[in-house]
Amino acid sequence: MSVDPTDRSRPGIERLRAVMRRLRDPERGCPWDKEQSFASIAPYTIEEAYEVADAIRREAWDELEGELGDLLLQVVYHAQMAEEAGLFDFESVAHAIADKMIRRDPHVFGEAVVESAQAQRRAWEEVKAAERAAKAGTHGPPSVLADLPQALPALMRAEKLQRRAARIGFDWPEPAPILAKIEEELEEVRTSLAAGQGKEKLAEELGDLLFAVVNLARRLEVDAEEALRAANAKFERRFRAVEARAREGGRDPGSLGLEGLDRLWEEVKREERG
Repeated sequence: MSVDPTDRSRPGIERLRAVMRRLRDPERGCPWDKEQSFASIAPYTIEEAYEVADAIRREAWDELEGELGDLLLQVVYHAQMAEEAGLFDFESVAHAIADKMIRRDPHVFGEAVVESAQAQRRAWEEVKAAERAAKAGTHGPPSVLADLPQALPALMRAEKLQRRAARIGFDWPEPAPILAKIEEELEEVRTSLAAGQGKEKLAEELGDLLFAVVNLARRLEVDAEEALRAANAKFERRFRAVEARAREGGRDPGSLGLEGLDRLWEEVKREERG
């Protein structure tokens, strides 16, 4: 029996799926929605996930419900396209993740016992490793780096790559050698600049430097992605204050040049620090 998308007496997920079926209907659907594919929708899926994270970071609880709805729509969208292609449907997606959580949490759904959150994390990783090995099948043991999505933000993926490598001992035991590595990579950037090497080589050296900085953050138990996000927010706050201060003095910020802007920047920093 078909569900009327406008019937609010129906369960929410039924209505949402009915809405998506109507949007994708070959005859009565939305022209834009009918043209979409997995690839064209994927960027929106990533964007909506960031919108959820941003609302949580800002503790904007009045916005979170809507952002979660936008993200849920993305799941329904992909599931609808998959159903049309005969691949899977929303029900199989829901059952698959339920099965996975039951499999990965035997201490909750079975007889296993864990002593702490740390022990549970180890057990979780062991189950995931077994799943990767099973997926590898006859192709030999999987790499510890297997199944890390290429589409992850670069800082986040760097941290995950390093954590995976650390599981088999490829890791410095303390921050000091990582700091030395950062200094080494920074010197290589200087050498590349001095030698007038092309942008491709310079990008490679800068990438190595960023990777080493992420490694330090990981060792210090600092989330590199969150640290950079906070630095972005600080820069934006201070630069907006610089612009405001310039305009209060009747000046166009763009007319001050580096020296004038830097002077205002230092003033803003001093005031922030009290």
